[in-house]
Amino acid sequence: MGRIHVMVNGIPGNMAANVAGHVIEDDRFELIPFSLTGPEIEETEHSVDGTRIHLIHPSTRDAEIKKLIQDNELFITVDYTHPSAVNDNVKFYCETGLPFVMGTTGGDRDKLSKVVESSPIAAVIAPNMAKQIVGFQAMMEYASTNFPGIFNGYSLEIKESHQKGKADTSGTAKAMVKYFNNMGTPFSEDAILKERDPETQKNEWQIPEDYLAGHAWHTYTLISSDKTVCFEFTHNVNGRDVYSRGTLDAVEYLYQKVTQGKKGKVFSMIDVLKQV
Repeated sequence: MGRIHVMVNGIPGNMAANVAGHVIEDDRFELIPFSLTGPEIEETEHSVDGTRIHLIHPSTRDAEIKKLIQDNELFITVDYTHPSAVNDNVKFYCETGLPFVMGTTGGDRDKLSKVVESSPIAAVIAPNMAKQIVGFQAMMEYASTNFPGIFNGYSLEIKESHQKGKADTSGTAKAMVKYFNNMGTPFSEDAILKERDPETQKNEWQIPEDYLAGHAWHTYTLISSDKTVCFEFTHNVNGRDVYSRGTLDAVEYLYQKVTQGKKGKVFSMIDVLKQV
């Protein structure tokens, strides 16, 4: 098998640029030096590890993508754009026949799946691309299914901290809410405590200063009604590399599924971990 061609959308955003850098360094892949970007971006090019990437703005998106499809063999699109663009992007990918890995959180997630399922493409859509965290989520999902109500009577606090530029509440934290609900703790996504202030992160959370611009710290705390028992689950990530590595594994997985003829199918990172 030759190198898998990959287009990363969302540059010059930090996560998209990080993924593009990993694509460049990984012998499994070849980066297509083009990237869909937002209407607010004034740049026309952006450099990632010495590679100049042409930025495609919404006004020229249709024509430029059409040409890329004509000029390139099958390629996988990676989306790390903005939550507000998610549903429109997925509609565009499906209409133009671009299989994709969706790393961006936000948007109407149920609608995303339905659009893909009625399209001629396949996709990997996940709220978190870090395989170890996805594995942890799978364990919590198993507990919620097999031990329903195990935390009846417990109160729950979920708090998450991400860099100042992250617009939405953590998709991982929101995904965890339903698992804890099934385990007996009533809790709403709206109750998630979201921290985005660098000074608070540095001084109160003790997040290393080098990672204030790129981190994902989560803590889930369960306390019994009589305050005698406490369970706490924490996963703290500094930097973005763990997500990029998982994203590339998802790209390779999706490429295999597409070449096998899979269409109208949404895969998750659990599928990637299991290689089903």
